[in-house]
Amino acid sequence: MLAACRGEPVDRTPVWFMRQAGRCLAAYRRLRERYGILEITRTPELCAQVTTMPVDTFGVDGAVLYADIMLPLYGMGVPFSIDPGVGPIVHQPVRDKAAVEALRVVEAEEATPELFQTIRMLRRDLGGRAALIGFAGAPYTVASYLIEGRPSKEHAHAKALLYGDEVLWHRLMETLTEVTIRYLRAQVTAGVQVVQLFDSWMGDLGRREYEAAVLPYSRRIFEAVRATGVPAIHFGTGTVGLLESMAGAGSDLVSVDWRVPLDEAWRRIGAGKGIQGNLDPAVLLAPFEVVVREADRVLAAAGGRDGHIFNLGHGVLPDTPSDHLTRLVEHVHNATERTSVANP
Repeated sequence: MLAACRGEPVDRTPVWFMRQAGRCLAAYRRLRERYGILEITRTPELCAQVTTMPVDTFGVDGAVLYADIMLPLYGMGVPFSIDPGVGPIVHQPVRDKAAVEALRVVEAEEATPELFQTIRMLRRDLGGRAALIGFAGAPYTVASYLIEGRPSKEHAHAKALLYGDEVLWHRLMETLTEVTIRYLRAQVTAGVQVVQLFDSWMGDLGRREYEAAVLPYSRRIFEAVRATGVPAIHFGTGTVGLLESMAGAGSDLVSVDWRVPLDEAWRRIGAGKGIQGNLDPAVLLAPFEVVVREADRVLAAAGGRDGHIFNLGHGVLPDTPSDHLTRLVEHVHNATERTSVANP
């Protein structure tokens, strides 16, 4: 996976899945009967156990840290919870100047020390079996949760602030960008080998708004990550109209969803970048012969080019048969196996 992130030849196309650490795994569900999501993220032994489950079960090439994009809010002084069936809940939404100015910026290790203990533990336990992937929520997506107070389809309050108070919007984005940079740098220092920036809601914006109010901050984050020497992936959904702008943010790879063919997305992103994706997660609920057919469409669109990481266009759905994930990893590996690699 690390070679693919660098655009180098690989012995087979690497595979990992967003939301692979849990959701459809029986062992994870048993843990969740005893522990809450945030309790697991703040208990290094449990967090490491869940992170490695998909490596052991599915044979994926990347172990994504079991965490949540809301964790930096601990250090920012924002009370929040994660409610099953709902998602992140911010108990005091940030909607005015006083609330924005009250946000704290502290060192990441101070805010979530357990997370970095988990990363160090994972680098030892994984032993090179899979690349360790860290991540953070992008400022726009985190801002959406902060302002709305809970998951939202319209993000009306967040967009109202973006449109209605430019000065306050940029003040909020400046703060979140600084927090995100510190958070990702600390993850790299602790041992993550790849980072992914999740801007899950960026597709709700038009290109003009994205380029003016969001893109400059993503660009600053990727510049900071690039200085660490660790490759970075930029993730978003509903980004068909933003791909060229998204590619300009500075990541090494762009993760695309199923709404655009992978070869078309790669052409628009540019040959100098890698690409991640882009199987529709719902395909995995179909019979396995359909999964193979649709996976082969993705692989055909990639054309064997260097720099492709096979993934879903979004996260694993809870009702996904776990055996489908195991068999899909095997299929992608077998279908793309090379007999020789120039730079192993």
